[in-house]
Amino acid sequence: MGNRLSKIYTRTGDKGTTGLGDGSREDKDSLRVEAYGTVDELNSTIGLVLAASLPPAVKTALNRIQHELFDLGGELCMPGYTMIPDSYVTQLETDLDQFNEALPPLKDFILPGGTEAAARCHLARTVCRRAERHTVSLTREENVNEASVRYLNRLSDLLFVMARVLARDEGGQEVIWVHGDQRD
Repeated sequence: MGNRLSKIYTRTGDKGTTGLGDGSREDKDSLRVEAYGTVDELNSTIGLVLAASLPPAVKTALNRIQHELFDLGGELCMPGYTMIPDSYVTQLETDLDQFNEALPPLKDFILPGGTEAAARCHLARTVCRRAERHTVSLTREENVNEASVRYLNRLSDLLFVMARVLARDEGGQEVIWVHGDQRD
């Protein structure tokens, strides 16, 4: 592990570049920095979900996912480095199956909301999709671990399912989308 920061500001980024994990410098608006920066934002939005009252299984999974996202951010900020194994993707699929099993089949589109925790989870889902898009863009320019893209894809699915679970938690309901012609 690199040096710990004892001083938060360094002034090294004042001209629009940032240091990568391998010591090289990169423009702050590069695809790589967009990808790992959005993963960091995703991790923060999951922290917002975790600040709500959650069922223990959801809380446990999200706590683990925050650590995995830190691994993913580390991987993306060090060109050529791999930290996301296929087992992370497999675990997300296991979580998806377990959480989805208790839900009724989805017959309609649902709107983000239902409860505060569900709305927060939907926000995390949309940030996850953006992180995935930025990471896919990076794959077109540089070599990126394929498991990382799969991880973000599965995670966005899991966050959708978790939002459904949270909307129904403690007697709440999902908000069903109604086409404009059918609204009162």
